[in-house]
Amino acid sequence: MKPDFVHLHTHSHYSLLEALPKAEDLVAAAKNDGQTALALTDNGNMYGAIDFYKECKTHGIKPILGVDFFVAPRTRHDKEHRIDDQTTRLVLLAKDDEGYRNLIQLVSTSYLEGFYYRPRVDRELLEKHSAGLIAILPSFSGEHARAVKDGQEDKARESLQWFKKLYGGPSADGCYVEITHHPDVDGFEERMKRVVELAKDAGIPLVAAADSYYLKQDDAVARELVNKIRTASTLNRDIIDNLPDFSFFNREKAAELFKQFPEALENTVKIAEACNLELTLGKAIFPSYPIPPGTTDNEELRKLAEAGIVERGLEDTPALRERINYELEIIANKGYASYFLIVADLLRHAAEVGIFTNTRGSAAGSLVSYLCGITTVDPIKFNMPFERFLNPERPSAPDIDMDIADNRRDELIEYARKQYGTDHVIQIGTFGTMMARAAVRDVARALGHSYALGDTVAKLIPFGKQGFPVTIQGALEEAPELLELYKRDPDAKEILDLAQKIEGNARHVGVHAAGVVIAPKSVTEYAPIQLDPKGGKTITQYDMYSIADEYGGVGLLKFDFLGLTNLSVLADSVARVKVRHGVDVDLNKIPLDDGKVYEMLTRGETLGVFQMAGSGMTAYLKDLKPTVIHDLN
Repeated sequence: MKPDFVHLHTHSHYSLLEALPKAEDLVAAAKNDGQTALALTDNGNMYGAIDFYKECKTHGIKPILGVDFFVAPRTRHDKEHRIDDQTTRLVLLAKDDEGYRNLIQLVSTSYLEGFYYRPRVDRELLEKHSAGLIAILPSFSGEHARAVKDGQEDKARESLQWFKKLYGGPSADGCYVEITHHPDVDGFEERMKRVVELAKDAGIPLVAAADSYYLKQDDAVARELVNKIRTASTLNRDIIDNLPDFSFFNREKAAELFKQFPEALENTVKIAEACNLELTLGKAIFPSYPIPPGTTDNEELRKLAEAGIVERGLEDTPALRERINYELEIIANKGYASYFLIVADLLRHAAEVGIFTNTRGSAAGSLVSYLCGITTVDPIKFNMPFERFLNPERPSAPDIDMDIADNRRDELIEYARKQYGTDHVIQIGTFGTMMARAAVRDVARALGHSYALGDTVAKLIPFGKQGFPVTIQGALEEAPELLELYKRDPDAKEILDLAQKIEGNARHVGVHAAGVVIAPKSVTEYAPIQLDPKGGKTITQYDMYSIADEYGGVGLLKFDFLGLTNLSVLADSVARVKVRHGVDVDLNKIPLDDGKVYEMLTRGETLGVFQMAGSGMTAYLKDLKPTVIHDLN
């Protein structure tokens, strides 16, 4: 029987350009080794936390969520070059829900207040958000380890005592000193020996760790390459054969490496047993709509819908009432009333201030949406079913896509912030990944090869289709010229082999093109946030798949603010007509039976016509020769 050991200091590719493994690879490696628990501790962030959590649950591995924090040498507010960029490290693991929420607060504040080259926490923040957490003081760059390296043992002792008091109390059972095995690093063994002695003197138990950044030692060069890509530098080939081992070793190797410290191995299991975080995922969390005292969201939505009967000029018939009641009942049973009220409020405000909008998709089948001003098409008149949009069996929240003139999209998001709370309304983050061509170019550059070689290899990789990118392996199988170059040219082979190790990994974080979350409380009650590195907008660290209930995420409701140039052009055109001809054009009153429009489409004059300008659609329109609106449905 293999000895027990749990990896508690582990990095994934979400430690952007510093580590290699994806969540599924880490979990598979742990599962294959018979491990029963696994921690994820990416550098300074929680980007991959939900993906990792779900992957662990799927494969029967106990997930432990943590972060490898950067700690400011002074305070998080100090930002003096060559002083405050010299961070130390601290690994924190969530024992429970309180610990998880404290991780979120620490990560968010480290980005919003402490960012200086790196997102940084300080002692003040750590004291404020210490509950529910277990601390591991890293062997390489923990505050105590750095002090020992610098010959400042008094500082090391003070640091150990401070962390012991904060996380462990007298027994120190929530604070551990990490030991790792890196004899290939100059001076590390001697330094590790002294750290162990100081930990013993301080009464802090030891814990064994890998501090892994890749799965196997033969991935070390690829990991070094992503570091070079991150720093825009070139790999020093002289060190390739002497790279230290930061691999994800198995339990048997762990027992061999730490045989002198059996208690350090036992403590990995002890810590894993103390971490029992259970997340509720895939359940929608609805935002709050401001309603008068003594009423409910459902009642307010009914009032709005009934008022819409008059505003839309509809005949108040029993059949109309039956349809309204049917839709409202489903909306109420699903708990979606606040969602409809908020979307209606946003679009009403847009109309009031002259922001051109449109609502697309299956929401057009909802009579309630039409009556509330969310959509502009009468679903009764055009015989559109409500069930395509929402029905009792649908497990996820409805999806109403709001098209907005792109030059005024930010105005509407800002209104949402003012109306529902700046910290309640946050844009969703997304990740740029290294696809095949980009990975090849990045690797070639980091290896020191010429731009021409990297470009030549990259251009031999087919583009693939939208949503179905071609992998390097797939390209080698379907592109004979690439395979021939791979077999003939050692440099090309090296580039392609190494690029495959980083292909598909996250490269940077950005802002989702449309997604915005609106939460009933501060978003940091549910997800970590940060500033977009390029634009300075506040975004969630969890992407759409970790946020939205429909993807099994934390459940925050996603509102799609889709910026469309077409609407900006229309708004400008309407304004120009008003100035030049004194005519007010109401787009909602344009007749749908104008024969000249269908003649134009039949001629294939579709340039600039939304969703019809593509070559395939244009050819289809010429063949179809539409004459009524139903031909275009």
